[in-house]
Amino acid sequence: MPLILPSNSISAGGYEVANSLRFDDGSSDNLSRTFGTPSSGTTWTISFWVKKSTNGSALNLCSRLVDGSNEDRIRFTSGDALEWSVYKSGSYAGRLVTNRLFRDNSAWYNIICVWDTTNGTAGDRMRMYVNGVEETSFSTDTNPSLNETSNFNASGSNHRIGSVTSGEYFDGYMAEVVMIDGTAVSDATSFGEFDEDTGIWKPIDVSGLTFGNNGFYLDFENSGSLGADVSGNGNNFTVNNLTSIDQTTDTPTNNFATMNPLVFNTSTGNTFAEGNLQVSTTDSARFGAVPTIGVSSGKWYMEVKPTQIQNKMTLGVTSSASQDAKDDDMPGTSTNAVGLRSSGDAQTGGIGITGSWDSFTTSDIIGIALDLDNNNLYFSKNGTFMNSADPTSGATGTGAISLTDPASTTDGFYFFAFGDPGAGAGTSNIAQFNFGNPPFTISSGNSDGNGYGNFEYAPPSGYYALNTKNLAEFG
Repeated sequence: MPLILPSNSISAGGYEVANSLRFDDGSSDNLSRTFGTPSSGTTWTISFWVKKSTNGSALNLCSRLVDGSNEDRIRFTSGDALEWSVYKSGSYAGRLVTNRLFRDNSAWYNIICVWDTTNGTAGDRMRMYVNGVEETSFSTDTNPSLNETSNFNASGSNHRIGSVTSGEYFDGYMAEVVMIDGTAVSDATSFGEFDEDTGIWKPIDVSGLTFGNNGFYLDFENSGSLGADVSGNGNNFTVNNLTSIDQTTDTPTNNFATMNPLVFNTSTGNTFAEGNLQVSTTDSARFGAVPTIGVSSGKWYMEVKPTQIQNKMTLGVTSSASQDAKDDDMPGTSTNAVGLRSSGDAQTGGIGITGSWDSFTTSDIIGIALDLDNNNLYFSKNGTFMNSADPTSGATGTGAISLTDPASTTDGFYFFAFGDPGAGAGTSNIAQFNFGNPPFTISSGNSDGNGYGNFEYAPPSGYYALNTKNLAEFG
């Protein structure tokens, strides 16, 4: 089975979220707005759908910094708890910090925060919901006073999505960011519902909500105006360091694979960026990386763009998402794995594979077509398949590399894979991975047969982008 099961993996019918926005903390990505007069400083609600890319760092979802003594934040802490704090005149007027930790980098979370200081019950003045369920277990639980106003949703500047004024930038994906000014929702059902078949919490259409003066609805569907408010209020946000390439179709209703920072980082130093679609090694050791989704059947396509090669880079597939340290340069040396090196040779288990293989360098686009209906693997370079291969040849496997049946392997699944066989070469291997939401500019634009993904070259007929919609149908 996949190492991590993606949350919100299937939405069979019903409301579909079209887009999310990818934030990279290394680029200081954020959205900002100066708020006007609120409908109410004592009652408001905000909801986010988020997929984290980083653990162990403070990541702000939203904030308002007035000065060093007055600020509000909703964030993941450096310890991966969820924190909502209201800091006024140098002390906390209200603060919740969950005991629960949030470390699944494959999952979409719906986080809802409800501010209602008109409530006569102190413990109900700040409420938090995650995936439809109210959080009740806190390491810190400081309740605001009756009719206390917050710094957030007050007239003035420095309201931010994805950062404080400068720092603690969010790293990951956001979708369906909604604020309701003047209403404290009684539960989470204004923003989502439990799927009647799977029990998974999924989004619903929020366009009919009453948003109030400062309320907004960011759906990220306009690539030319990513901060556009579609609530009807026109409360648009200023876009800081985000561009159209950061608009993605990785959403709570169709979760795409990304590279997984939680596994196969067997030596310290792997660096993940661009929503976990870019991986960098170091010059002192060998590394590997695999995505968040593995597959045991079906036909799948992805593209890789190397941006820096130290002396060799390896791309391919592996049947294990947790090789030990001696196999760091997988997939070239791993058992039940295949790797194509940038030098132009293919290997499995450290043994060369006979065939006509191309070398590759920076800016080449390497396509990997994985056929687990017939247990074959194919490589392409800039749209042309190597070894005169035909990925649509089926059981005949024309020009293919044969794979062990996944049922006979350690995990029972195959994973696309990245390896670095060139330890100590003096520079890094850096590659960008496109499972359908590229972190690099696409000059053409091709989707799979279901209409999913944005690839430089057309996926072979019958091959699909690695996302949960396709996985439910073909995996």
